[in-house]
Amino acid sequence: MARQNTARKERSEKQNPGAEKPAAARVIAGQALASLDRLIYEPIRLRIVSALAVNPALTFNELKKLLETTDGNLSVHARKLEEAEYIVCTKSFEGRMPKTQYRLTQTGRQALEKYLNHMEALIEAIRES
Repeated sequence: MARQNTARKERSEKQNPGAEKPAAARVIAGQALASLDRLIYEPIRLRIVSALAVNPALTFNELKKLLETTDGNLSVHARKLEEAEYIVCTKSFEGRMPKTQYRLTQTGRQALEKYLNHMEALIEAIRES
């Protein structure tokens, strides 16, 4: 059994040289992953924050269409971001129609910047190894 494992490892090393990551790269990658903001890490929330980072404000319907998601899904995730004060929600009326608009807060912008810095560090560590 040990021989099979050794042979398998040797074949893997021949097929994928450098597959074994240096310890420093594994530590950096691990630290970057461990310190990711779990609130933004969720894909739909990352998409909401990213969309609001490049737009001064978006309505509920604009976000829903842009992200191709359902009312319920967008509502739940937007509420979590709102509770964390990453986004702010403003409700108003246009005529008799309700209008919900979202903006990214400074806290949300800083959280996104921190998330992007962590991802860049992770990508750099992987590419260097």
